[in-house]
Amino acid sequence: MSVWKKEFILTDGDSFPGKTYVDVLLRPVFDEQRDYLFDAMFEVHAAHTRMLAEQGILEDSEAGKIQEAIRRVGQIDRALLSYTAEHEDLFFLVESKIGELIGDELAGKMHIAKSRNDMGEAMYRIVIRQYLAETIDNAERLAGVILDQAAEHTETVMPAHTHTQPAQPTTFGHYLAAIYDNLTRDIERLKRARHTVNQSPMGAAAITTTGFPISRERMVELLGFEGMIENSYDAIGTGDYLIESAQSLISLMTNMGRWIQEFLRMASKEVGLLRVSDAYVQISSIMPQKRNPVSMEHSRALASSAASEGLAVIHMIHNTPYGDINDTEDDLQPHLYAGFEKANRVLRLMTAVVTTFTFNVGRARQQARENMITITELADVLAREYGVSFRKAHHKASIIAQEADRHEQELYEIPIETINDWLGDVKLSPEDWKAIVDPMAFVERRSVTGGPNPDVVREMIRRRQEKSS
Repeated sequence: MSVWKKEFILTDGDSFPGKTYVDVLLRPVFDEQRDYLFDAMFEVHAAHTRMLAEQGILEDSEAGKIQEAIRRVGQIDRALLSYTAEHEDLFFLVESKIGELIGDELAGKMHIAKSRNDMGEAMYRIVIRQYLAETIDNAERLAGVILDQAAEHTETVMPAHTHTQPAQPTTFGHYLAAIYDNLTRDIERLKRARHTVNQSPMGAAAITTTGFPISRERMVELLGFEGMIENSYDAIGTGDYLIESAQSLISLMTNMGRWIQEFLRMASKEVGLLRVSDAYVQISSIMPQKRNPVSMEHSRALASSAASEGLAVIHMIHNTPYGDINDTEDDLQPHLYAGFEKANRVLRLMTAVVTTFTFNVGRARQQARENMITITELADVLAREYGVSFRKAHHKASIIAQEADRHEQELYEIPIETINDWLGDVKLSPEDWKAIVDPMAFVERRSVTGGPNPDVVREMIRRRQEKSS
């Protein structure tokens, strides 16, 4: 044996658990189990013990002693618990402490017809459903304040963008209602994920159930699940509840990141449409004029980080065996917990920002007059009111845009006489031209379902408020 190998074994040991194994795996896993799964573990122990007694598998007196020990050990300050080589993980440490109170033989009886497999899956599902419930609550709260702001701005004209370029006038209310609808679809995805998660695996035991006459249905009731994963192999081998949870997280954070970036653009000094409350901006250490919207920058970064945690979950499950595997357990679960924790920080912070921001109505209206973004209406008016074929009308509108650009003029700066000269064989009335260059007239005319017409948007908002109440 080489000298370096001997020296390593002297330090690390040659029997389980090696020091390196403890330092880089067993202790970190123990700490994460303690921090995230402690309460869920005792919830499962108590429910399973009660079911065993109800089914006559345990004597009532035995179940009573076990339940009292579960209650007492469950009150331990978890911060005082730490990994020792005596116990492989938190599961065995808890059993040992219960055994100290009622004896190892009786403590062992609480594991009749129960495995670390079905118990672990149940614990994960209990914790994840709590994260999903919190995320749904926070997302619904954010959706509510977005809709409130939309209701305040149904007549606030602003430029809509396509390909990041000013395209057509819309209203800030119309824009926010779109964000609301996007967010509510993500909320529905979260709710569907919670339904998938909230199914009981208990009674599957290791993977093939048990010969004891347990009631899996009763465990559904006792642990507050919505239903049961009937096939015991599916209950242990499946990972789709993790994938669906991760996908809902990725979708929520990716979609939010997009409009947070838009808000940051609007809050820039050059654009000057959105003003973030003083409570959520920070000043520069050297430039006193700066109002840095740091709250939204952090939200954008956290959203990206949360989405990355979700992607890590999916990649860790990819191409893994269908069965009981560590890949979907100790090393994976913390990514999901961290992802939802970050997501909830984003949701809470953006709820505060959206509730308190103000929108520069006058500046938005002026920007909606610029860059010729009402010129679509010129083509429409020519086709609708003057009998010009739409293709020809579009061509004439293009000529006006080119001439205006060549003369470096906005549409509203060009007199009707000049416009009619450029049009050639068609002559617009002054009233029609005045309406064409007016962004408010533009949005008012778009009164079809889903359009930016203020009455249409108000009705959209009313229906959504009614549905959410």
